[in-house]
Amino acid sequence: MTKSYKTVLVEIKDGIGKVSFNRPEKKNAMSPQLHRDRAAALQDLKYNDEARVVVLTGVGESWSAGMDLKEYFYELRDKPKEWEQVRLIANSWMTDALQNYPKPTIAAVNGWVFGGAFVPLISCDLAIALADAKFGLSEINFGLIPGGTVTRMLIDMLRPRDALYYILTGRSFDGRKATEIGLVNYCVDTLDDLWAEINDLGKELCGKHPVALQLAKELYRNSRRMDYQQAYDYSIAKVAQLTELEKGEWYDQGIVRFKKGEFRPGMGHYDRGKNV
Repeated sequence: MTKSYKTVLVEIKDGIGKVSFNRPEKKNAMSPQLHRDRAAALQDLKYNDEARVVVLTGVGESWSAGMDLKEYFYELRDKPKEWEQVRLIANSWMTDALQNYPKPTIAAVNGWVFGGAFVPLISCDLAIALADAKFGLSEINFGLIPGGTVTRMLIDMLRPRDALYYILTGRSFDGRKATEIGLVNYCVDTLDDLWAEINDLGKELCGKHPVALQLAKELYRNSRRMDYQQAYDYSIAKVAQLTELEKGEWYDQGIVRFKKGEFRPGMGHYDRGKNV
C-alpha cells in the first residue's frame, strides 16, 4: 500500500517505484507543497521493500520546469521563516536524500527540465531522456543566477565550457545535446521507448544484490573527495562491510558459481533465487 500526496504520484510495480511530479498544469514546477510531498514520498519508499529501484519522472509533457516562481519566490518573499523551512526541505530531498539514497535512482526525463530541476536530475544515479526533451538554465533570462547547489553540481557534471555556455546564455537544448555533454546517459525517440528502457534497466538492477548496489554507490560518491590511497583504504573497508552484511554471498554465490561455469560476470549477474 502506497501513500497518496497532493502533488506527487507514487506507483510500485515489479520492484520499481515510480515517483512522479504531478502538477502538469504548471509544467510540474516545484511548489512548497511539492517539496514537502517529494521529501515524504522518497522517505517512505526508502523503507518500502517492495521498491528496489526508484524512478523520478513527471506527469504530462514536463519532467519539471524548476522552482515555481510565483509560489516559491513571490508569495514567500515576505514570509522569511516559511521560506527558510521550505528551502531546507527542498535542498534536503534534492541533494542529501537523493545523493545518499540506498537504492538505485533513475531520472526518466519525459519533457521540460529547467532551472532548479537540474539538481534532482543530477542527483539521480542514472538518467534517460526523450530526444526532444528540453533543458535550460533559464535564471539568467530573468536577471538571476543558478543558485542553491545548481552551479556546484554543474561543475561536477559538465565540462567548464558547456556549463558556462548554458549558464550565461540561458539557451535551451534537447535530449541529444544533453547526452552529448554528459548530463544524461542516453536518449530515446519516443515515450514508449523511454518506458521500455526504464523498465528494462530497472528490472536489471532489481536482480542485483541490494546491499552491493548501496555500497557501490557510497564508494563512488565518497571516493570522489579522497586521494588514491584514501580511496583504496575506503574500498577495502567497504568490501569488508559488504562481506559482513550479506554474509559472504559475493564469494559463496558469485565466485563459486563462476568457477562452476554457471554464469559469466561480464555477461550478466547470477540468479540470486537459486542455491549453489
